[in-house]
Amino acid sequence: MTLALLLLVALSLDLPAFAADRPPGLESTLHARAKERAAQLPRLRSLLVSVDGKIVSEQYYREAKPSYWANLKSVSKSVLSILVGIAIDKGHIKGVKVTIDRFFPEHFGQISDPVKKKITIEDLLTMRSGMETTSRRNYGRWVQSPNWVRHVLTRPMVDLPGGRMIYSTGNSHLLSAILTKSTGMSTFEFARRNLAEPLGISIRPWLRDPQGIYFGGNEMHFTPRAMLKIGELYLNRGRVGGKQVVSEGWVRESLMPRTQSRWSGRDYGYGWWMGSIADHQAYYGYGHGGQFIFILPDLKLTAVITSATAPRQKRRERRMYRWAIQDLLEHDLIPAAANGSARFRQPMKTEN
Repeated sequence: MTLALLLLVALSLDLPAFAADRPPGLESTLHARAKERAAQLPRLRSLLVSVDGKIVSEQYYREAKPSYWANLKSVSKSVLSILVGIAIDKGHIKGVKVTIDRFFPEHFGQISDPVKKKITIEDLLTMRSGMETTSRRNYGRWVQSPNWVRHVLTRPMVDLPGGRMIYSTGNSHLLSAILTKSTGMSTFEFARRNLAEPLGISIRPWLRDPQGIYFGGNEMHFTPRAMLKIGELYLNRGRVGGKQVVSEGWVRESLMPRTQSRWSGRDYGYGWWMGSIADHQAYYGYGHGGQFIFILPDLKLTAVITSATAPRQKRRERRMYRWAIQDLLEHDLIPAAANGSARFRQPMKTEN
């Protein structure tokens, strides 16, 4: 059937028609410009976009390919949040208001500060435990310690639980330890059975602490397509096909602003960042070096970006790279989706 006949059939049925030279859901000119600009980002490895569950753009750079495993870095925190939600749904954890002392009696028996006994799972999810951070300048000392959980729990309190946001990967690692204790299986095995298998994706073991607890909030590895599935899961309110993988309520609670970064001003929920990009509400997981999962519900859009990490890169250079990615999204990729979706939804008109 010719293109002209296809267009006539679409018009007669009042269905949306699309040009053959572009994927449905992305406006071709902006899409082409986005791909051109993306190719100029020196550390970019992949850029994937899906609209309404269909991949409309999939680009790989510098020898990367669909089968390569990307280090999520702190996007792992977003995945860990999903696992906590599943554990609560299944009754392994009673809820986010549960205090963490009941999971670590062997450590809290030696902790004299009674305030720490008020720290809840929600405080860990939102980075409001009040404990001194184990990230940034304290990171090396933490991961070189003989017991990561004990090291986190013995950090001094610099705020009250539920107070200001103090970003700390140690908080997320405690969540992994809690998952391990409450489910009776490793965080990896719990993730494999309850997240990876329902989504039809692969997951492989990642770094563990000296006690064998899988690193919570860092070092998970997924393929870019698997990352896209994670974003689409939240876009679909926790469902994949006919299966509810994580409750709709957990998705809603995760994406509510709970606190705010004093550095970026961005809102933070349960392991997910949120803010406006190109006048569209966006939710995203962000990892060091340029790892992202973006969700834009009003456009039914999910986008994944992975990058080569550069641990020795200066802070200013990392910031410039993040700005370049945001500029690409704000001025090219999201407008391509917004304009393309609008065009895709409208029936094409014939000239009189």
